[in-house]
Amino acid sequence: MARITKGILGGFSGKVGTIVGASWRGQDIIRSIPKPSNRPPSEKQQLQQEKFKMVITFLQPLKSIQTKYFGSGSGSKSRVNMAVSYTISEAVQMAGDVPELVYNKVLITKGDLTGFQNMTVQPQAGNIIRLNWENNSTQGNAAETDTVNVICYCEELDRFEIFESIAVRTDLTKEVTLPAAYAGKEVQVWSYFHNLKGTSASNSVHIGAVTLI
Repeated sequence: MARITKGILGGFSGKVGTIVGASWRGQDIIRSIPKPSNRPPSEKQQLQQEKFKMVITFLQPLKSIQTKYFGSGSGSKSRVNMAVSYTISEAVQMAGDVPELVYNKVLITKGDLTGFQNMTVQPQAGNIIRLNWENNSTQGNAAETDTVNVICYCEELDRFEIFESIAVRTDLTKEVTLPAAYAGKEVQVWSYFHNLKGTSASNSVHIGAVTLI
């Protein structure tokens, strides 16, 4: 491995001949292309690969949100990578030999904006979910204009419904309607605030699982 410090090439990424340019911990480096291994993965490696694949697949529809609102995005790790790392380490458990997500530990967003106070969710007739919360616009760095966002996920359908900027903090209640395919299905519900400028967000809150009627 060689660190690039000076020269006409400067920093670069990608493959050039038998070397690869990359960024590692904020430094531009070059390294030789790794040789493929014929050795089969160990059980531990295989399990980690299964967890990684499951989490990547689950989070993919949320990429545009997490690119903006998961952590600070500082350093060499992207916000999306931080979301993947967090989910694998904090929101995956084993059911026998099979990894599974723990939905109430999943974070959609991660930030320092003041979050919800006493948020609840109830299903209503017609595939409607009603959300209620208390006004805490005077707490911390909260503002009356902070906008409400709702994320719904149905494991049976393996499908997300994303409702962005549907209300503000002082509205205290909001209903969202899901498509007909969700009728009678259990849905996991998260919500989060972001500020009016879209520069910061709260930690998302898992409000619960509801069965639509």
